[in-house]
Amino acid sequence: MASLNTLRTKFGIVLSIVIALALLAFILSLKTEMGFSGNDPKVGEIDGDNISYSEYYDEYEVTKSQNGGNEAYDEAAEDRLAAAAWQSLIAKHALIPGFERLGLGVTDDERMAMLSGKHPSGVYYSAFANPSTGAYDTAVIADFLSQSEGNLQAQRAFAYINSQAILEREITKFMGLVKGGTYVNALEVANGVRNSNYTFSGKVVSRKYTSVPDSLFTVGKGEMKKYYNEHKGMFKQQPSRSISYVLFEVDPTQEDMNAVEAEVKAVAAEFAVADDVKAFVRQNRRGSIDDRYLTKAQLSSAEAAALMAGKTYGPVLENDVWTMARVLDSKTVPDSLGLQHIVLQYNADKLADSLLTALKKGADFAETARAHSIIETAANGGEIGVLPFSALPSDFAEALASAKRGDIVKIVSGNAIQLVKVYRADKASKHVKVARIEYPVEASSATKRNIHNAASAFSVNAAGSVDKFNAAAAEAAVTPRIASIANGERYVRGLDKSHEIVRWAYGAKVGDISEIFNVGKDYVIAVLTEIDDNEYKSLKSVEHQVRAALLRDKKFDYIVAEMSGDNLDSIAESFGAEVADFNDVTYSSYYINGVGFEPRLVGAIAATDETGAVSAPIKGTSGVFVFTVDSITDSEKQTVEAEKVRLQAMAENMAQQASLYAVQELAAVKDLRSKYF
Repeated sequence: MASLNTLRTKFGIVLSIVIALALLAFILSLKTEMGFSGNDPKVGEIDGDNISYSEYYDEYEVTKSQNGGNEAYDEAAEDRLAAAAWQSLIAKHALIPGFERLGLGVTDDERMAMLSGKHPSGVYYSAFANPSTGAYDTAVIADFLSQSEGNLQAQRAFAYINSQAILEREITKFMGLVKGGTYVNALEVANGVRNSNYTFSGKVVSRKYTSVPDSLFTVGKGEMKKYYNEHKGMFKQQPSRSISYVLFEVDPTQEDMNAVEAEVKAVAAEFAVADDVKAFVRQNRRGSIDDRYLTKAQLSSAEAAALMAGKTYGPVLENDVWTMARVLDSKTVPDSLGLQHIVLQYNADKLADSLLTALKKGADFAETARAHSIIETAANGGEIGVLPFSALPSDFAEALASAKRGDIVKIVSGNAIQLVKVYRADKASKHVKVARIEYPVEASSATKRNIHNAASAFSVNAAGSVDKFNAAAAEAAVTPRIASIANGERYVRGLDKSHEIVRWAYGAKVGDISEIFNVGKDYVIAVLTEIDDNEYKSLKSVEHQVRAALLRDKKFDYIVAEMSGDNLDSIAESFGAEVADFNDVTYSSYYINGVGFEPRLVGAIAATDETGAVSAPIKGTSGVFVFTVDSITDSEKQTVEAEKVRLQAMAENMAQQASLYAVQELAAVKDLRSKYF
């Protein structure tokens, strides 16, 4: 039976399929509680369409409802939901209109063929495949549709699945068109065969750029500007914000540590002699009770030595946490149990008792499970498998602790009644349920207040400008840190859970001082130092890179001018270097032994047609190279036909991938969500 919860669980896979076929992922968070008092700001632009906050928020809510509704999400899950919502908007505003203009579509007959399994769809398969057999099951679809009558939420879920299935098929058709347009010519095949089969051995001599002092050359501003303009594509960038920030670390003082230790020892003394361990632990806000029974192997050696002997463990300080533990209960039970189950509705008590009686009289358990169990394992005769006893939750562990092979036990757990059969019971050993109390060593309220006061004083002194911020940092003896935040980034590098700082930075002006942010246990105050919305990095910001490239070019010319000789030995003498051997170099080689990563040198060697000739000087990454090839070996391992198949497959794959990037470029997607979320 396909319940709505089951569909939601499966649909996480559906989303991943569609997103994988869609465009580049944008990973951002969403702070859903934000409001804008009737204002509906622009949070992006796709193919000339402005994307408003409300449109994006609505899309996020739809995406969220199809993936668990109001479940609590961690930040990573929120990232995925936000990315999926943005991808959906890109599909609506760029992909789908583009497919319509191309004449690509999915007819009702085609969709029904997909739904029936005649023409399989990954989306429908992920949502409706039988989880037990892995087979696509139209009966599951019929079941779901019958349940969805009068259920608006289920109907919306099915409509959403249909829309994603149609989009998937349209993307597949588009990819088919792109694939059909690729072609590998005879010259490419011939070069591919040569590159796959030929290996080269010979000798090489080199002179490193570092052997020539930088001081011999001058690099003028005009040269740098010319190089920058000629290579501007190398310096394309995302819009960014630069900040300087100070971190006020909230660490415990020695006084705090002493106070925690004293409290821990007092609690430990009471804990060690408490008659009612469960009550004692539950009354302590730092106490917890393991949900499962553990074996000796699942405890640390120190814990096992104490707890298995019935003693109190600790208090012990490990990783800034004081820990103490006692055994709440122990059982000698099988290490593993082989189990089958029949799951019934929580109100099917009479049916459960009737089936239990029949099973104890010899009724076939697997057949009974197939006939009555309401979850997917029914198709497999109720098979759960062999589980460690330590994997069983408390209610199952208590019910099965004394069960023997062949026993059938009734267990009421959660919203279901289960009849569980033990068909295997392994060797028994001691298992314990552990009660723990843990005290982290952390700053006291007074320490936190003092550090926050220091941060507040800094904030007042730093307000007004970047210079005042730096002066306040010097006075407070804290070192400012620098960070650049590219559009689309969620965190400040080096600061976990810092998306609030990112959001602030994209709404601030240069010189603005932030509020005091809580980042983990610490406090952060930042100043916005630069706003860079240019398409390309400035010459000033890449000046070092440009100067290094120009120096390399000048050093190459200098080294070549000093080079003399008509063979490698004489060239090596002019270089002040030695001749080295290279062996088994191929077109796909990444490194040459003794030389390193030099793709230009590899390419020149692999392009050589004759042996014995001295090459022209090669402008490498680290220096100038001259070589001779002494032998060229043809392995004949790659045929023309095989290479044609390989190159065609590679061309088709690359073209299809590149087409998605091309669509995004043509759609001029601008993601401006960082300012609001």
